[in-house]
Amino acid sequence: MTGRALDALRLLLLVILAWQPHAAAATELAEAWRAATRSDREYALARAAHSAAQPRREQAAALWRPSVGLVGSVGLATNESEARGARFSAPAFGRSTGVGFDTSVTDGTSSRWALAATQPLYAPRRRAEQHQLSTSVDLADLQWQSAGQSLMLRTAERYFDLALAEEAMRVYEQQRDAVQQAATEARDRFDLGDAPITDTHEAGAHLAALRAQVLAAESDVRIKRSMLADTTGLPPDALAARLPRAGSERPPRLEPLESWLDEAQTGNLGIRAQLLAVEVAKQEAAKHGRASSVTVDLVAQVGRDRLSGSGDFGSASNAETNRMVGIQLSMPLFTGGYRSAKEEEALRLVDKAVAELERTREQVAQQVRQAWLGLSVGVERVRALEQALKASLARLDATRLGHEVGERTTLELLDAQNESAASRLALVRGRVALLMDRLRLAALVGRLDESVLQAVDELLLSRESGR
Repeated sequence: MTGRALDALRLLLLVILAWQPHAAAATELAEAWRAATRSDREYALARAAHSAAQPRREQAAALWRPSVGLVGSVGLATNESEARGARFSAPAFGRSTGVGFDTSVTDGTSSRWALAATQPLYAPRRRAEQHQLSTSVDLADLQWQSAGQSLMLRTAERYFDLALAEEAMRVYEQQRDAVQQAATEARDRFDLGDAPITDTHEAGAHLAALRAQVLAAESDVRIKRSMLADTTGLPPDALAARLPRAGSERPPRLEPLESWLDEAQTGNLGIRAQLLAVEVAKQEAAKHGRASSVTVDLVAQVGRDRLSGSGDFGSASNAETNRMVGIQLSMPLFTGGYRSAKEEEALRLVDKAVAELERTREQVAQQVRQAWLGLSVGVERVRALEQALKASLARLDATRLGHEVGERTTLELLDAQNESAASRLALVRGRVALLMDRLRLAALVGRLDESVLQAVDELLLSRESGR
């Protein structure tokens, strides 16, 4: 073979190797969450809502700053005035009484401008609105933090859903291969007259059922991978979730339930947000109180009005300039019942916010108990599942040996294989449930952050194995 031919062959081999599919490297949970912060649609909505709330701080500060306004107008105007019985005095003309004055401008040019500045001095309604705006920004900050924790939990749930789906598919595939082998052996033994036809039928039925399970598992993996891809924005083919390794069920010493309940009442983001919601509702009620309607402002203004044209007495023009600095008091006396009705509505909304706060406290306490109990009994539950798996594997080995010597039927062997597969899946589900309870409990007391996700990553199988 010539050198040119060898070079062409090497190039062809490189191309073939480049096109070979590679197993996706295992994805870390914290890595998936960081990707989700950039791609998750629900989190993007929370980010937009948080950004929209930030200008309210400036709005709150601006409520007590002076406001300045300029008004100007120009147009056509008519002015007719008539005065009788006036007193007139001027140098060299003496003083006259019973004097009349008439002015007339028809369709003349009218111009007006006014500049006014107002500084609030006393405004309970404005003070309540300022407090309300500031509190609503604090509420938005808490909601943003809560959205981050919710995204962590949602990402973890979808991450482990994919890991469990992949493990279930792997177990079903192994079980299908084992049943395929058992079905072949049953057929061969029947052909030799060493086994009844029922063994062949039983193995065939189990094989058909397992093939259906494998197909369903493959579909479930695609769905779970697609859901995680939607959350993280990562390519589906690049996602490979990891399961908890053996020993991950041994957490640090669990604090008593009462301490978790107390911490949740002060640290839970939902409770803290609801407390701020109550405060916002109270400030809304204060805005409509009777005393809140009174305002005192420092006012300064200057303006000029001018009208020029011609009328009944020939050309004429009127001009007026005014300046004023002083204190302005405003107090509505009657609003037709609108103010009192708005105050009553706001007070009822305060009651509603308080009721929602108490409901949130109760729900959080229930969730804390549930997660704490899941952790407190989860370790023993996982250990029991480990023992159950060992027992099912021992039974499978004994049943397989008994089947080989003719002391166990094919149905008993298939049942033992089903039991071992179910025990294996129950164990990994138990370990995943334990880790999810840790994450939920951390979120319930406001501790869930990236460091917690990284700690969970340390409890998963190695990146190299991905399992």
